[in-house]
Amino acid sequence: MSDNFIALAQKRRTIYALGKNLPVSEQNVIDTIQEAIRQAPSAFNSQSSRALILLGDKHEKFWDLTLEQLRKIVPAANFQPTADKIAGFRNAAGSVLFFEDQDVIQGLQQQFPAYADNFPVWSEHSSGIAQYGVWLALAEKGIGANLQHYNPLVDSDVQSTWNVPTSWKLRAQMNFGSIEAPAGDKAFMDDAQRFIVAK
Repeated sequence: MSDNFIALAQKRRTIYALGKNLPVSEQNVIDTIQEAIRQAPSAFNSQSSRALILLGDKHEKFWDLTLEQLRKIVPAANFQPTADKIAGFRNAAGSVLFFEDQDVIQGLQQQFPAYADNFPVWSEHSSGIAQYGVWLALAEKGIGANLQHYNPLVDSDVQSTWNVPTSWKLRAQMNFGSIEAPAGDKAFMDDAQRFIVAK
């Protein structure tokens, strides 16, 4: 039995030291992200996940917009660490913004009223699977990434800047780029606290 998937899961780490020197072409990255999301499972095959892929100066613009929104809510005396963090994200090669299409979810709620309360929850599952799929696919190509959540702070800016449909609800932002420094050691909790096996 092949352990390729487990090896890839172990390779996928949260990488904060990212650069712009991608090991593959930008088009290869775009194709990889799109296919990873396309193949991600979703409840009722709803395919509710959406993505905005930003590269180059568009990626930098997103983090500039984020910085300006944070400037409005973070006290000036404490702002430098925030600015440094955003600068690190800006130094990456690109970003994937993950959304869930609320029109799809509402349509399913109307079509299957017995499950209406579940569809928003299942939508979050779909988004998480899509995010993990993209993260793994990037890791396979030697591209580092980290996942951030500046929504809903930046939602309005994103919609107006890139003409994103109002039905798309922003769920997460993934930075990606060349790995300039590896992740540190990862600690794991005791298996006995996490798993129950009955056989």
